[in-house]
Amino acid sequence: MTVLDQIIAGVREDLAPRQAARPLPDLATLVDTLGPTRDPLPALAAPGLSVIAEVKRSSPSKGHLAAIPDPAALAGSYQAGGAAAISVLTEQRRFGGSLADLEAARGAVSVPVLRKDFVVTDYQLWEARAAGADLVLLIVAALTDAELRGFLELATNLGLTSLVETHTAGELSRALDAGASLVGVNNRDLKTLDVDLARFEELAGLVPSGVVKVAESGILGLPDAQRMVDAGADAVLVGEALVSDGDPERAVAALRTLRPGS
Repeated sequence: MTVLDQIIAGVREDLAPRQAARPLPDLATLVDTLGPTRDPLPALAAPGLSVIAEVKRSSPSKGHLAAIPDPAALAGSYQAGGAAAISVLTEQRRFGGSLADLEAARGAVSVPVLRKDFVVTDYQLWEARAAGADLVLLIVAALTDAELRGFLELATNLGLTSLVETHTAGELSRALDAGASLVGVNNRDLKTLDVDLARFEELAGLVPSGVVKVAESGILGLPDAQRMVDAGADAVLVGEALVSDGDPERAVAALRTLRPGS
């Protein structure tokens, strides 16, 4: 069983009590009362490097990263530094996250918020929308083509933008065929947890114009981010480097200054 398989098994197990405590009809009733979501695409596609800054306590590869006693304050610092969106890990077992972190971040910022998790059921999309998310992550490696298309359609109907995550040329082709307009290339292999920044460099050129490209994982400083910019990234999703920095606002602002060839 791969690391991804293990994570998904835990996600499904943890999902059951949440569904029992809050059935889908209850979520749907709440969603009907909510205002519109925020569209992240204009900011992510704008000239210059956009930053999706992540609230991330731990990871399967590195273990504990940061305590983050106040995710709202961290999200606010990211926004002050110029982040285009805030990513919030909500998976509990491996990443130490929760929907409460997402709700706290949503209440603290005006930029779009991404629910970063391992979506394997429709319920999680409704759950994300009810918690205040504007975006959701869909991992191609975790989904069949039918699931990917179905989740993309449901997310759109709920007003959610999907960041469709890929790791290989085959997965990228599947994402594009499904209609993804916001594509992430994860430099980390979720089956082995190995990181290689060349992954984005190899795949970025296969993404057609008009599709926003996000480089994910392994971006531990400005040189790594510059490498992604030079390879064609419209945005970078950064967690570890920011939560480990003593001045996350400054760190985000520094990333925002990067340009191709600079």
